[in-house]
Amino acid sequence: MPILPFPIEDRYYRYSKYLRQTFGGRVYRISLDAGFTCPTRDGRLGTGGCLYCNNASFSADRSRSLKPIKDQLAEGIDRAQKFRKAGKFLAYFQAYTNTYGSVKYLEKLYRSVLDVPNVVGILIGTRPDCINDDIFTLLKDLNQDTYVSVEYGIESVYDKTLGWAQRGHDFETTRRAIEQTYEHGLHVTGHIIFGFPTETRDEILQSAAILNNLELDALKIHHLHVVKQTVLADLFSQSPFPLFTEQEWIELVCDFLERLRPDIVIQRLVGDAKPGTLIAPKWKTGKAVLLSKIQMELASRGAFQGYRFTDDESQSREI
Repeated sequence: MPILPFPIEDRYYRYSKYLRQTFGGRVYRISLDAGFTCPTRDGRLGTGGCLYCNNASFSADRSRSLKPIKDQLAEGIDRAQKFRKAGKFLAYFQAYTNTYGSVKYLEKLYRSVLDVPNVVGILIGTRPDCINDDIFTLLKDLNQDTYVSVEYGIESVYDKTLGWAQRGHDFETTRRAIEQTYEHGLHVTGHIIFGFPTETRDEILQSAAILNNLELDALKIHHLHVVKQTVLADLFSQSPFPLFTEQEWIELVCDFLERLRPDIVIQRLVGDAKPGTLIAPKWKTGKAVLLSKIQMELASRGAFQGYRFTDDESQSREI
Protein backbone atom coordinates (compact mmCIF):
# COMPACT_ATOMS: atom_id res chain seq x y z
CA MET A 1 0.00 0.00 0.00
CA PRO A 2 1.44 3.42 -0.94
CA ILE A 3 2.02 6.10 1.66
CA LEU A 4 -1.07 8.32 1.56
CA PRO A 5 -0.95 12.09 2.13
CA PHE A 6 -4.57 11.97 3.32
CA PRO A 7 -6.51 10.02 5.98
CA ILE A 8 -7.74 6.78 4.46
CA GLU A 9 -11.26 7.54 5.65
CA ASP A 10 -11.28 10.54 3.27
CA ARG A 11 -10.67 8.10 0.38
CA TYR A 12 -8.98 10.74 -1.79
CA TYR A 13 -6.67 13.74 -1.42
CA ARG A 14 -9.08 16.60 -0.94
CA TYR A 15 -8.21 20.15 -1.92
CA SER A 16 -9.45 21.44 1.43
CA LYS A 17 -6.95 19.14 3.15
CA TYR A 18 -4.12 20.36 0.95
CA LEU A 19 -5.00 24.03 1.59
CA ARG A 20 -5.00 23.51 5.35
CA GLN A 21 -1.65 21.72 5.11
CA THR A 22 -0.21 24.53 2.98
CA PHE A 23 -1.68 27.62 4.63
CA GLY A 24 -2.48 26.44 8.15
CA GLY A 25 -6.19 27.20 7.93
CA ARG A 26 -9.27 27.51 5.81
CA VAL A 27 -8.70 29.14 2.41
CA TYR A 28 -11.33 30.18 -0.15
CA ARG A 29 -10.89 30.85 -3.86
CA ILE A 30 -12.28 34.10 -5.24
CA SER A 31 -13.06 33.79 -8.96
CA LEU A 32 -12.07 36.78 -11.09
CA ASP A 33 -12.68 37.82 -14.70
CA ALA A 34 -9.86 40.00 -15.99
CA GLY A 35 -11.41 40.45 -19.44
CA PHE A 36 -9.14 38.05 -21.34
CA THR A 37 -10.11 36.16 -24.48
CA CYS A 38 -8.67 32.99 -26.08
CA PRO A 39 -6.80 32.21 -29.31
CA THR A 40 -9.77 30.10 -30.45
CA ARG A 41 -11.98 33.19 -30.18
CA ASP A 42 -9.89 36.18 -31.25
CA GLY A 43 -8.99 34.80 -34.69
CA ARG A 44 -5.52 33.46 -33.99
CA LEU A 45 -6.76 29.86 -34.09
CA GLY A 46 -10.45 30.43 -34.68
CA THR A 47 -13.45 32.51 -33.70
CA GLY A 48 -15.99 30.08 -32.28
CA GLY A 49 -14.08 28.87 -29.24
CA CYS A 50 -13.67 25.24 -28.23
CA LEU A 51 -16.57 23.04 -29.25
CA TYR A 52 -18.05 22.79 -25.74
CA CYS A 53 -17.11 26.17 -24.26
CA ASN A 54 -19.38 28.91 -23.02
CA ASN A 55 -17.73 30.71 -20.11
CA ALA A 56 -21.11 32.22 -19.18
CA SER A 57 -22.09 28.77 -17.88
CA PHE A 58 -19.72 29.18 -14.91
CA SER A 59 -18.30 32.72 -14.81
CA ALA A 60 -19.48 36.31 -14.68
CA ASP A 61 -21.95 37.70 -17.22
CA ARG A 62 -19.96 39.78 -19.70
CA SER A 63 -23.06 41.39 -21.17
CA ARG A 64 -22.48 43.95 -18.45
CA SER A 65 -19.27 45.91 -17.95
CA LEU A 66 -16.70 44.03 -15.90
CA LYS A 67 -15.83 45.58 -12.57
CA PRO A 68 -12.18 46.31 -11.80
CA ILE A 69 -10.30 43.31 -10.47
CA LYS A 70 -9.89 44.73 -6.99
CA ASP A 71 -13.62 45.43 -6.77
CA GLN A 72 -14.40 41.87 -7.88
CA LEU A 73 -11.96 40.56 -5.30
CA ALA A 74 -13.33 42.73 -2.48
CA GLU A 75 -16.90 41.67 -3.20
CA GLY A 76 -15.90 38.02 -3.34
CA ILE A 77 -14.02 38.26 -0.06
CA ASP A 78 -17.01 39.93 1.61
CA ARG A 79 -19.30 37.10 0.49
CA ALA A 80 -16.83 34.40 1.54
CA GLN A 81 -16.35 35.95 4.97
CA LYS A 82 -20.08 36.18 5.46
CA PHE A 83 -21.18 32.79 4.17
CA ARG A 84 -18.06 30.62 4.26
CA LYS A 85 -16.33 31.96 7.37
CA ALA A 86 -13.07 31.94 5.42
CA GLY A 87 -10.12 33.98 6.67
CA LYS A 88 -7.59 33.52 3.87
CA PHE A 89 -8.11 33.86 0.15
CA LEU A 90 -6.67 32.92 -3.22
CA ALA A 91 -7.25 35.29 -6.14
CA TYR A 92 -8.38 32.98 -8.92
CA PHE A 93 -7.99 34.39 -12.44
CA GLN A 94 -10.49 31.97 -13.95
CA ALA A 95 -12.35 33.17 -17.04
CA TYR A 96 -10.83 32.40 -20.44
CA THR A 97 -7.00 32.44 -20.88
CA ASN A 98 -5.29 34.40 -18.14
CA THR A 99 -1.76 34.45 -19.56
CA TYR A 100 -2.95 35.75 -22.93
CA GLY A 101 -1.38 39.19 -22.79
CA SER A 102 1.92 41.05 -22.61
CA VAL A 103 4.24 40.26 -19.73
CA LYS A 104 4.11 43.90 -18.64
CA TYR A 105 0.32 43.83 -18.42
CA LEU A 106 0.27 40.42 -16.72
CA GLU A 107 2.73 41.54 -14.04
CA LYS A 108 0.67 44.65 -13.28
CA LEU A 109 -2.52 42.58 -13.12
CA TYR A 110 -1.19 39.80 -10.91
CA ARG A 111 0.62 42.11 -8.52
CA SER A 112 -2.46 44.30 -8.16
CA VAL A 113 -4.11 41.76 -5.86
CA LEU A 114 -1.13 40.97 -3.65
CA ASP A 115 -1.62 43.91 -1.29
CA VAL A 116 -5.23 42.97 -0.53
CA PRO A 117 -5.46 41.84 3.10
CA ASN A 118 -5.60 38.07 3.64
CA VAL A 119 -4.88 37.20 0.00
CA VAL A 120 -2.27 34.44 0.28
CA GLY A 121 -1.73 33.62 -3.38
CA ILE A 122 -2.94 33.61 -6.95
CA LEU A 123 -4.36 30.90 -9.20
CA ILE A 124 -4.01 31.40 -12.95
CA GLY A 125 -6.21 29.47 -15.37
CA THR A 126 -4.77 29.21 -18.87
CA ARG A 127 -4.10 27.07 -21.94
CA PRO A 128 -0.88 25.10 -22.45
CA ASP A 129 -0.24 26.89 -25.75
CA CYS A 130 -0.46 30.35 -24.16
CA ILE A 131 2.64 30.40 -21.99
CA ASN A 132 6.29 31.11 -22.79
CA ASP A 133 9.70 31.66 -21.22
CA ASP A 134 9.04 35.32 -20.40
CA ILE A 135 5.81 34.46 -18.61
CA PHE A 136 7.52 31.62 -16.75
CA THR A 137 10.17 34.11 -15.56
CA LEU A 138 7.44 36.45 -14.33
CA LEU A 139 5.59 33.67 -12.51
CA LYS A 140 8.79 32.39 -10.94
CA ASP A 141 9.53 35.90 -9.65
CA LEU A 142 6.00 36.22 -8.28
CA ASN A 143 6.38 32.86 -6.59
CA GLN A 144 9.14 34.38 -4.47
CA ASP A 145 6.58 36.80 -3.01
CA THR A 146 3.42 34.69 -2.87
CA TYR A 147 1.91 31.33 -3.66
CA VAL A 148 1.38 30.81 -7.41
CA SER A 149 -0.53 27.96 -9.03
CA VAL A 150 -0.97 27.56 -12.79
CA GLU A 151 -4.07 25.69 -13.95
CA TYR A 152 -3.98 24.20 -17.44
CA GLY A 153 -6.97 23.09 -19.45
CA ILE A 154 -5.77 19.61 -20.38
CA GLU A 155 -9.30 18.50 -21.33
CA SER A 156 -8.06 15.25 -22.87
CA VAL A 157 -4.85 13.27 -23.22
CA TYR A 158 -5.89 12.07 -26.68
CA ASP A 159 -5.13 14.08 -29.81
CA LYS A 160 -8.21 12.68 -31.55
CA THR A 161 -10.38 14.31 -28.88
CA LEU A 162 -8.46 17.58 -28.84
CA GLY A 163 -8.90 17.82 -32.60
CA TRP A 164 -12.62 16.99 -32.43
CA ALA A 165 -13.13 19.56 -29.67
CA GLN A 166 -11.30 22.24 -31.71
CA ARG A 167 -8.78 22.95 -28.97
CA GLY A 168 -6.11 24.14 -31.38
CA HIS A 169 -3.19 22.26 -29.79
CA ASP A 170 -2.05 18.68 -29.25
CA PHE A 171 -1.31 16.77 -26.06
CA GLU A 172 2.45 17.13 -26.49
CA THR A 173 1.97 20.88 -26.04
CA THR A 174 0.24 20.15 -22.74
CA ARG A 175 2.96 17.78 -21.63
CA ARG A 176 5.71 20.34 -22.35
CA ALA A 177 3.88 23.19 -20.59
CA ILE A 178 3.31 21.13 -17.44
CA GLU A 179 6.92 19.95 -17.39
CA GLN A 180 8.25 23.50 -17.77
CA THR A 181 5.91 24.83 -15.10
CA TYR A 182 7.07 22.19 -12.66
CA GLU A 183 10.72 22.88 -13.51
CA HIS A 184 10.17 26.55 -12.62
CA GLY A 185 9.04 25.51 -9.14
CA LEU A 186 5.39 26.41 -9.66
CA HIS A 187 2.36 24.51 -8.43
CA VAL A 188 0.61 22.82 -11.38
CA THR A 189 -3.08 21.98 -11.67
CA GLY A 190 -4.75 20.24 -14.61
CA HIS A 191 -8.37 20.29 -15.73
CA ILE A 192 -9.72 17.28 -17.59
CA ILE A 193 -13.12 16.42 -19.06
CA PHE A 194 -14.59 12.93 -19.30
CA GLY A 195 -17.50 12.05 -21.54
CA PHE A 196 -16.38 13.06 -25.02
CA PRO A 197 -17.98 10.80 -27.64
CA THR A 198 -14.51 10.22 -29.11
CA GLU A 199 -13.38 8.26 -26.03
CA THR A 200 -14.38 4.88 -24.61
CA ARG A 201 -14.67 4.15 -20.92
CA ASP A 202 -11.48 2.07 -21.10
CA GLU A 203 -9.63 4.98 -22.71
CA ILE A 204 -10.78 7.28 -19.93
CA LEU A 205 -9.45 4.89 -17.31
CA GLN A 206 -6.20 4.44 -19.25
CA SER A 207 -5.72 8.21 -19.17
CA ALA A 208 -4.92 7.90 -15.45
CA ALA A 209 -1.58 6.26 -16.30
CA ILE A 210 -0.79 9.10 -18.71
CA LEU A 211 -1.67 11.76 -16.13
CA ASN A 212 0.38 9.92 -13.50
CA ASN A 213 3.43 10.51 -15.65
CA LEU A 214 2.90 14.27 -15.75
CA GLU A 215 4.32 16.52 -13.06
CA LEU A 216 0.85 17.37 -11.80
CA ASP A 217 0.23 18.59 -8.27
CA ALA A 218 -3.55 18.79 -8.55
CA LEU A 219 -6.39 17.77 -10.85
CA LYS A 220 -9.94 18.90 -11.62
CA ILE A 221 -12.21 16.24 -13.10
CA HIS A 222 -15.31 17.44 -14.93
CA HIS A 223 -18.05 15.53 -16.74
CA LEU A 224 -18.86 16.83 -20.21
CA HIS A 225 -21.61 19.43 -20.19
CA VAL A 226 -23.66 20.37 -23.20
CA VAL A 227 -24.42 24.04 -22.57
CA LYS A 228 -26.34 26.60 -24.54
CA GLN A 229 -24.70 28.83 -27.17
CA THR A 230 -21.96 26.36 -28.07
CA VAL A 231 -21.11 24.42 -31.22
CA LEU A 232 -21.53 21.27 -29.13
CA ALA A 233 -25.12 22.20 -28.36
CA ASP A 234 -25.88 22.38 -32.08
CA LEU A 235 -24.18 19.04 -32.74
CA PHE A 236 -25.96 17.41 -29.82
CA SER A 237 -29.37 18.59 -30.98
CA GLN A 238 -28.72 17.15 -34.44
CA SER A 239 -27.15 13.89 -33.31
CA PRO A 240 -27.41 13.18 -29.57
CA PHE A 241 -24.75 10.95 -28.05
CA PRO A 242 -24.74 9.15 -24.67
CA LEU A 243 -23.73 11.13 -21.58
CA PHE A 244 -23.00 9.74 -18.14
CA THR A 245 -25.83 9.06 -15.73
CA GLU A 246 -25.25 9.89 -12.06
CA GLN A 247 -24.51 6.27 -11.16
CA GLU A 248 -22.24 5.78 -14.16
CA TRP A 249 -20.30 8.88 -13.12
CA ILE A 250 -19.91 7.70 -9.54
CA GLU A 251 -18.57 4.34 -10.70
CA LEU A 252 -16.27 5.88 -13.33
CA VAL A 253 -14.78 8.40 -10.89
CA CYS A 254 -14.11 5.68 -8.34
CA ASP A 255 -12.48 3.44 -10.96
CA PHE A 256 -10.37 6.38 -12.12
CA LEU A 257 -9.32 7.47 -8.62
CA GLU A 258 -8.19 3.94 -7.83
CA ARG A 259 -5.71 4.23 -10.72
CA LEU A 260 -4.58 7.81 -10.05
CA ARG A 261 -1.35 8.67 -8.22
CA PRO A 262 -2.33 9.30 -4.58
CA ASP A 263 -0.28 12.48 -4.17
CA ILE A 264 -2.31 14.37 -6.79
CA VAL A 265 -4.66 16.76 -5.01
CA ILE A 266 -8.27 16.46 -6.17
CA GLN A 267 -9.81 19.88 -6.66
CA ARG A 268 -13.03 18.71 -8.33
CA LEU A 269 -14.90 15.48 -9.00
CA VAL A 270 -18.25 16.85 -10.16
CA GLY A 271 -18.85 19.81 -12.45
CA ASP A 272 -21.83 22.14 -12.45
CA ALA A 273 -23.25 24.88 -14.62
CA LYS A 274 -25.18 28.05 -13.91
CA PRO A 275 -28.96 27.71 -13.86
CA GLY A 276 -30.47 28.11 -17.30
CA THR A 277 -27.31 27.27 -19.25
CA LEU A 278 -27.23 23.47 -19.10
CA ILE A 279 -28.83 21.31 -21.80
CA ALA A 280 -27.50 17.90 -20.72
CA PRO A 281 -26.91 15.85 -18.66
CA LYS A 282 -29.43 17.02 -16.06
CA TRP A 283 -28.82 15.12 -12.86
CA LYS A 284 -31.23 15.33 -9.95
CA THR A 285 -28.66 14.88 -7.20
CA GLY A 286 -26.71 17.90 -5.97
CA LYS A 287 -22.93 18.11 -5.91
CA ALA A 288 -22.54 17.57 -2.16
CA VAL A 289 -24.62 14.38 -2.23
CA LEU A 290 -22.76 13.07 -5.29
CA LEU A 291 -19.42 13.63 -3.56
CA SER A 292 -20.74 11.76 -0.53
CA LYS A 293 -21.85 8.88 -2.77
CA ILE A 294 -18.41 8.75 -4.40
CA GLN A 295 -16.80 8.50 -0.98
CA MET A 296 -19.27 5.80 0.10
CA GLU A 297 -18.66 3.80 -3.08
CA LEU A 298 -14.91 3.86 -2.48
CA ALA A 299 -15.45 2.84 1.14
CA SER A 300 -17.72 -0.04 0.12
CA ARG A 301 -14.94 -1.30 -2.14
CA GLY A 302 -12.32 -0.85 0.55
CA ALA A 303 -10.57 1.36 -2.00
CA PHE A 304 -9.01 4.82 -2.15
CA GLN A 305 -7.14 7.12 -4.52
CA GLY A 306 -4.08 5.19 -5.70
CA TYR A 307 -5.48 1.79 -4.66
CA ARG A 308 -4.49 0.30 -8.02
CA PHE A 309 -1.52 2.57 -8.68
CA THR A 310 1.59 0.45 -9.19
CA ASP A 311 5.20 0.89 -10.27
CA ASP A 312 4.69 -1.04 -13.49
CA GLU A 313 1.71 1.10 -14.57
CA SER A 314 3.38 4.49 -14.22
CA GLN A 315 5.65 6.21 -11.75
CA SER A 316 7.60 9.23 -12.90
CA ARG A 317 8.52 10.55 -9.48
CA GLU A 318 8.73 9.36 -5.89
CA ILE A 319 5.59 9.50 -3.76
